[in-house]
Amino acid sequence: MNITSVTRVYFSPTGTTGKILQQITEGIQAAKNKDINLTLPSSGAGDYAFGQDDFVVIGAPVYAGRIPATAVQRLKQIKGNKTPAAIIVVYGNRAFEDALLELSALVQEAGFLPVAAGAFIGEHSYSTAANPIAVGRPDAQDLARAKDFGARISKKMVAIPNPERITTLTLPGKFPYKDYGAWPEMSPVLIEDLCNLCGECAAACPTAAITVESAVLTEKKKCILCCACVKSCPLDARIMEEPMIKQIAQWLSKNFQERKEPEIFI
Repeated sequence: MNITSVTRVYFSPTGTTGKILQQITEGIQAAKNKDINLTLPSSGAGDYAFGQDDFVVIGAPVYAGRIPATAVQRLKQIKGNKTPAAIIVVYGNRAFEDALLELSALVQEAGFLPVAAGAFIGEHSYSTAANPIAVGRPDAQDLARAKDFGARISKKMVAIPNPERITTLTLPGKFPYKDYGAWPEMSPVLIEDLCNLCGECAAACPTAAITVESAVLTEKKKCILCCACVKSCPLDARIMEEPMIKQIAQWLSKNFQERKEPEIFI
């Protein structure tokens, strides 16, 4: 089966998952590429259907060892029909735990057949100057690995005559999946003296938790702690001050500085 076109489908609040998928598709070298970015609330408008002649690369970040619930909800918009796919998770240099297994089950239930899978590293959402966690990743080395992975996917697909010959991948993880647990309602806070009401934070928020009019308001119950608003603010006017999150960031920075490398399954 030759890959003539690729559709990238992803949830990527801070952009790292999107970068990895871009490089994978460059490695596949299909004639046509298309994006379905499910990150923002406006992406929930409709369903997307794929057939046996399509190839889809599906990606999501890892939150506490799982696929975030918002991403799961958005990914349920895509439907396959024995559609070959590559599945990707991106985590912040700690562990991806059950996320890849969870994503595999999710896409198979939707009619996709994973032919390859990968776990890549991206800068952690909680990373700051005080508590750096995988800063700058994916870096050039990561992106080169992703592109090579894409080339390997293309080569594998050429050797598969039809979807019925796609075999099940063996992936790490456990079922039942790791329990998220109950988290209190939290969100980043605003430094009002720095804010110019530009609206970049609201535009970046994947759950429409932020509104900007004469002031910036955040609905904590909608916040998924992705820190897209923090990373996108041009004036550094949004910061994460929640003691629980700062404690987690300190622990991650202290214990997970050793560089982890992408893991691929093909």
